[in-house]
Order: sequence, then structure tokens, then C-alpha cells
Amino acid sequence: MTAQHPLTGKRILVTRARHQAGQLSAELTALGAEVIEIPAIEILPPESCEALDKALCDLQQYQWLIVTSANTVRSIRDRLAALGLPIEALSHLKIAAIGSATTRALRETGLSVTLTPEEYVAESLIDSIGDQARDSRVLIARAAVARDLIPKALTRIGAQTDVVDAYRNIIPESSITRIAEIFAPGQLPPDAATFTSSSTVTNFFHLLEAVDIHRPPEETHAISIGPITSQTLRDHHWEPAAEATPHDIPGLIAATSLALIPNR
Repeated sequence: MTAQHPLTGKRILVTRARHQAGQLSAELTALGAEVIEIPAIEILPPESCEALDKALCDLQQYQWLIVTSANTVRSIRDRLAALGLPIEALSHLKIAAIGSATTRALRETGLSVTLTPEEYVAESLIDSIGDQARDSRVLIARAAVARDLIPKALTRIGAQTDVVDAYRNIIPESSITRIAEIFAPGQLPPDAATFTSSSTVTNFFHLLEAVDIHRPPEETHAISIGPITSQTLRDHHWEPAAEATPHDIPGLIAATSLALIPNR
């Protein structure tokens, strides 16, 4: 092992959606790791775009837009195009983004971001937005299954919130076969599994259940991107070996290295 390749000989499972796994997999590989990509989620459009389309066709009623992920940005961009609306239809809005990847996706789309919370979790967004959204109408675009913390908190301070599904995630069928192969009896288990959201954790355990595996091998360390993901791991009785700080992909890579090579 060299300083340039500290993860040589380590096998790391990446559970992120396939279209989002590139940076994480590439950087872990550059550090010498053998990366095993088994997506725990696949991003699809919502079952109905009606609510999202209705909001996008009447954006003048809103003062704020809260975007929870880069997937949401892609969905909004695609639906605007399908409706024949320009991206400038959003330009009057104050936009709050959770996470650096979300902020980057918005800026690459040509939109300005009013605020990004210091921590990439809903609680930090609520602290950051404070009373700025009081008496405002807020559009929250997010995954079909998500916590209600943000809309409830904004309602308490006097904001009127509309929540729309921008996308949904499912478990890829092909991942069931791959999980069975990787965790088959007699196979060397991965040294670590990385998780970038609560959904990746939940779906990973669904994958294990699908192949009649009751819990991950003790030799495999769970690496979490942030506190909500860590709590979901704990809810499944799997204590994370490390949590990213900051809560982004570079932080996750650093946490993985620290967990697998603590004395480097």
C-alpha cells in the first residue's frame, strides 16, 4: 500500500443509483479500492406528474422553491421542457438547496441558489431559512417517499407549503442477483458498504431479505454520508463505522478511508 493508493486490497460496495455512482466509484478506484457497484435504488419519474406539472404551470404563486436533491433538479428541468416552459420561469423564486450536489445541479441549469444550509440535512435547512419564509408560499419538490419535517416546520412559522413528487426510487431487479453473488456462502464479503441516503440503506436491506440474508456480515463496515442515513442504519441494527464530514461525496470517501485504515 502506498500513500497514493491507501485502499489497495479493499473491496467496497457502492449502493448509489447507477447514474450517480460515477464520482464515488472513480475516486475510490483511484485510491486503490476494488469497487463493487450494486445500485440499491433506481430513479424513475413519479407515478403521476400531474401535481408537479400543475405547480410548474403556476409558478408565480410561489416565493420560495425548496429542492432536496440533484434528482429533483433533473426532474424539474425535464418537466419544464415537456411543458414547453423556459428555465427562466423559476428565476423570480428564492431557491433553497440541500447539499452541494443539488446546488451545483441548479447552477448548471442556470439558476441562482439563495441558500444552502451548512449541513446537508433537512434540520439544517430549517435553521438556515429561519423566518425568511414566513407568510410566503413555498413549493417543495422532493422524492415520492420523504420525511415531512420541512413542510411541517415551515407551516409552524406561517408559510403555506405545497409538496409535490418530483421522482421516485425503486429497487433494481438486477441488483437482487448481484447481492446474492456477493454475499453467497464462502465468498469474501466487501470490506465496506457506502450509503448516500436513507433510501439506499432501506433498499439494501430489502435486497438482503430478497435473497434470505438476515443481516450483513460482521466483516463489512457501513459508511454513512450523514446523520439521517446513520440513524436509518442504526434502525436496522447496523452501527456505522464512520460518517462523512462534510456530508457529501468527498466526505464519504474520506470517511471510508478513515474507517478502513484508521492509523494511516
